[in-house]
Amino acid sequence: MPEDERAQDDRAQDEAARPRDSSHAHLAGEVIGRHRHAYHQLLYVSAGVLAVQTGEASWVASSARAMWIPAGTWHEHRVHGHSSVHTLGFAVHDAPLRSRTPVVMAVDALVRELIIACSEPSLPEPEARRLRAVLRDRLRRALAAPLMLPTATDPLVRQACALVTEDLRQPRSAAWLVRRIGVSERTLTRLFRAEFGMTYPQWRTHVRVFHAMLLLAEGANVSEAGRRCGWATTSAFIDTFSRTMGQTPGTYRVGPRPPAVTRSDAG
Repeated sequence: MPEDERAQDDRAQDEAARPRDSSHAHLAGEVIGRHRHAYHQLLYVSAGVLAVQTGEASWVASSARAMWIPAGTWHEHRVHGHSSVHTLGFAVHDAPLRSRTPVVMAVDALVRELIIACSEPSLPEPEARRLRAVLRDRLRRALAAPLMLPTATDPLVRQACALVTEDLRQPRSAAWLVRRIGVSERTLTRLFRAEFGMTYPQWRTHVRVFHAMLLLAEGANVSEAGRRCGWATTSAFIDTFSRTMGQTPGTYRVGPRPPAVTRSDAG
């Protein structure tokens, strides 16, 4: 390779590895294809919802939760509802969190405003450093608030998951499921614990809440979201959602008032 081309290639690699911060808006239904970064990324959605898929699991980033994506992690996003997205980049050698795997954490009012402020494109460097110093301290205190769906690797578990998720309106009991896949309830329990670290009913609750979050972000009302995800009554849906997410589905649906952001390419 000629010297000038090698220099250009080195500069391109340096640019790709340089942490980037951004604020951008996305329309419902947009898909940000599979990609990865050479730096760590903190992803926050101040309005709307992003469903984030890695090789191992599906995650939800929303106004109440931010997602830490370590450098080199392949991931893709799907937008549910008009979304305001904020991303902060951190150099590999200068990470505020030690996790080498994706982490979803609770976002309080202070962390929310710090992330939004730090992602402003025209933020002066001295101010950015001061804000980031506070944010780093708060991130280390943030409580993990995971709502994620692990990707099944066992063929029987994959089959079971597909049967349930193809129609969440139906209350698929363990007895119904074992008849369809041809195993005992004891085997089903063992498989789900080995694969996901939880029972089948616990997994099904996570699946239903996960999809209810997406429906709410897309504009469904509380009763409709609960019905489409298999709850017999709205009150039962509200109770389960509140215990899982720490807020009612109505509060989650309304969300905080979105800040003004500029449209740009996804990071």
